[in-house]
Amino acid sequence: MIEKNVAEIRKNIASAAMKSGRYPEDIKLIGVTKTIEISKINELLVAGVKDIGENRVQEFLPKYEALNAIKPTWHFIGHLQRNKVKYIADKVDLIHSVESLSLAQEIDKCAAKHNRVIDFLVEVNIGMEASKFGVSPDDVLGFVEKLLRFPNIRFAGLMCIAPFVENPEENRLLFGKMRNLRVDITRHLLYDTPPLTLSMGMTGDYVVAIEEGATMIRIGTALFRS
Repeated sequence: MIEKNVAEIRKNIASAAMKSGRYPEDIKLIGVTKTIEISKINELLVAGVKDIGENRVQEFLPKYEALNAIKPTWHFIGHLQRNKVKYIADKVDLIHSVESLSLAQEIDKCAAKHNRVIDFLVEVNIGMEASKFGVSPDDVLGFVEKLLRFPNIRFAGLMCIAPFVENPEENRLLFGKMRNLRVDITRHLLYDTPPLTLSMGMTGDYVVAIEEGATMIRIGTALFRS
């Protein structure tokens, strides 16, 4: 069933990518494996999804050890507490949820201890929801500029968690605002950089997110439904 679900999602990705004038390979599918057992994650990897996203450090660590030989690309996509950074700094490939200067400082410090540079995304509270973390859209550019001085972390783009809505079209405007933020930041950066990542869209709204410019989508429910 997981293989079938992956195929269906890939088909939807291709359709949405073409609608936005891009290629399907321009969009990276991240399998969100919160509460998912190792056997099903293995099925997901066999089905061709090599990017795995985890929300909680305590759940991530045993999964990392169990799958270390396979070496998937690990994304930390949940809210990250500063006192937990040390446990993942040598393991994750991309942190999606940097939303404070103090967190960035801690990641930089831990990365230096492991002699590496960690890529990160700035989390934007695009819906300005009190229940969610993230930088205000108006503050993103100034926040990014402050983070560029840290030597052991590398700004790679933006991430958002859009409001939960019954009709995904309700989030189209917000996804469009994220796309415009990405354009604005790219124009303001004073150094050459690869195209910035735009991580947005989940099971309920990923098609709209891709149509509005997402380069990464984070899918859990639609991958593992029976």
